[in-house]
Amino acid sequence: MDSFKKGWFSEYNDLWPGISVSLEVTKILHHEKSQFQDILLVETKAHGKVLVLDGIIQCAQSDEFSYQEMISFLPLCSHPNPKNVLIVGGGDGGVAREVVKHPDVQHVTQVEIDGRVLDLTRKYLPHMACGLDHPKVTLHVGDGFEFMKNHSQQFDVIITDSSDPVGPAECLFKESYFTLMKTALKPGGIVCSQAGTVWSNERLVEQTLGHCRSVFPVVAFGITSVPTYPTGQIGFVLGSRNPETKFQEPIKIFSEKELDDMDMKYYDDKIHRSSFVLPRFAAKVLKQSLGK
Repeated sequence: MDSFKKGWFSEYNDLWPGISVSLEVTKILHHEKSQFQDILLVETKAHGKVLVLDGIIQCAQSDEFSYQEMISFLPLCSHPNPKNVLIVGGGDGGVAREVVKHPDVQHVTQVEIDGRVLDLTRKYLPHMACGLDHPKVTLHVGDGFEFMKNHSQQFDVIITDSSDPVGPAECLFKESYFTLMKTALKPGGIVCSQAGTVWSNERLVEQTLGHCRSVFPVVAFGITSVPTYPTGQIGFVLGSRNPETKFQEPIKIFSEKELDDMDMKYYDDKIHRSSFVLPRFAAKVLKQSLGK
């Protein structure tokens, strides 16, 4: 707090050097250090309630839906029958809220390492945390890495909704993590992980894609717009065990009525396709990692 201006929260991190996102705060709702990380919840003037972990904005009430919908529906709509889904992380509940909307999803297992994030988002972010208590969701408090070691070939889709590669989430950006996810997938299974932004740290994106590419025969990098994130954009790395997967063309296409009934604010099949169209500089940087 107050590093930019009194009454404002400012996000600084070496992952995006020389860039800061600052939000005017009207109220500090909660602040504590859990066993794993620093947790801050604030009410802001322009973006509603905001969750901050280790000084990095995780979600803001005004725009969280674009991230949650895209990290969920890009992989779900690329799989022919995503019945059984694993979410690693996602303690705010937003991804679970979106995943259960997909009509083919029958069961969701979620593993979140920090129980205090679950407690606090239920209290302060109920519009997101509602996903945690959906009847399709089974919630475990623990290490996703360890959980997958004991659950081989069980999931159709694995979604990793992690914080950035510092602190407890650092291991989720390594090649060993993608290898472990592959073993936890059924044949033809798909993974999707938060992968940063090419606008401020293209090297990290390239490395993460490279790790995924070394494990999966088909990979892709999709992007979405999130105004409260540094550079206003974030990307997702996707990998499939099925060499015939075409991430750029969704298998499941919803009607306008279905999208309205699911309360979708960002995702549709047109956004799905366009998310994989990269600016020329990014396409060139990521060409080798994407296997093109």
